[in-house]
Amino acid sequence: MTLKNRISLLVSLLFTILFGLASTLIFVLYSNFRKEEFRDRLEIKALSNIKLLVNVKEVDDQLLKMIDQNSINKLYDEKTLVFDSNYKLIYSSIDDAKINWSIDDLKYLQKHKTFFKQQGNYEVYGVFYDTKDRDFYALISATDDYGQRKLLFLRYTLVISYIFFTCICWVLTSFTVKKAMNPLSSFHQKIKNINENNLDTRIASKSNKNEIDLIANEFNFMMDRIEVSYQKQKEFTAHASHELRTPLSRITSQIENIVADAKTPVESKSFLKTILSDVNQLTELINSLLVLSKIDTKSFQNNEVHRIDEILFSAIEKLNKSFPDFVVLFEIEENDNLDTALEIKGNKNLLEIALSNVLKNACVYSDNKQAKVKISTKNKQLIISILNTGKTLSETEQKNIFQPFMRGENAKGTSGFGLGLRIVQRILNLHNATITYTSTDINTNLFQLFFHL
Repeated sequence: MTLKNRISLLVSLLFTILFGLASTLIFVLYSNFRKEEFRDRLEIKALSNIKLLVNVKEVDDQLLKMIDQNSINKLYDEKTLVFDSNYKLIYSSIDDAKINWSIDDLKYLQKHKTFFKQQGNYEVYGVFYDTKDRDFYALISATDDYGQRKLLFLRYTLVISYIFFTCICWVLTSFTVKKAMNPLSSFHQKIKNINENNLDTRIASKSNKNEIDLIANEFNFMMDRIEVSYQKQKEFTAHASHELRTPLSRITSQIENIVADAKTPVESKSFLKTILSDVNQLTELINSLLVLSKIDTKSFQNNEVHRIDEILFSAIEKLNKSFPDFVVLFEIEENDNLDTALEIKGNKNLLEIALSNVLKNACVYSDNKQAKVKISTKNKQLIISILNTGKTLSETEQKNIFQPFMRGENAKGTSGFGLGLRIVQRILNLHNATITYTSTDINTNLFQLFFHL
């Protein structure tokens, strides 16, 4: 899970839990408030009835029933019972509601003065009233229909609000975090695209010093040091290659002169030819390293337009000079836009080196000294396919085929240093092109070069 998604998830979960706890707390507090408020109403009503019976001589139980029935404080399904000190019922309201009571309830009231309990949908309040002459016990039962409706309304309101605002929170959190993390996403994309050809890439940082800007500044400082080190390495390779080419050229010339001398014994000539072959391989390695060190994105210019088929023919012609027995079967796909597609912007010499290396690779590792070259177009791409028959590479070797000094099992017995395809890839990268290798069939190797039109 990405950091962006993790932050969105954690913030949304935190808000969901907090809002859920807040809604629950509000509901519980209001439920307790309703219960206490209804208890107070029951208490007032019970004490009022007792006081009317005790203190007003003109009020008897029938008159009290009429007063109670027409009172503005009448409760829903109200039932009132009043007992004297001998637990004898002296007053009962005319409602049909019933109160489940026992002598133990009245004894409990005498000891604890009040109680409040739930009986089904009814809430019952009991109170003990002590006067100088007599003691009274009152039980009053009713349902808080009005309060329950408000409590139910509050419950539905909290549930719907919880679901609605939770969904809003998840959406807004995801959007806000995504927007806040955009600089980091851009940072990641630029880092992902950095390779040896664009080490001059830097991350733009704003004036405000937040964490991302601090990381960007440190990254830019690191890239400065890497670029300097890389340039020094390339300069060293180029200088060393130049310095080594001169003595090697002298050695090659001297050996060739000795071999050409008629006075040189045959055995010595054979020995010197072996040495000359090794020197030529060493010279080829140095030339390859020199080419790699000169391939630089900064100094590369690709404004010139060249026809890729002409460059390919030139590469084939030069290859035939070194390998006269090698046969190239050429095919070009017919297309109305082919002439335009064959025009490629880039460096002619570098493109010729790239095509020559791929063709040479097909020649060296071919089992019949033959290769097929086809030019075609597909999905706005110019494709050059080079196919030959011979030993193929394993899956592990295919993954590393474009790494420097990489040689597969099929390279045993052949000369080379494993730099040719690396040079091809570097040159094609400069031209926004790519190269792939596939083994289409048993003993079949296929290289494809893709140029974007």
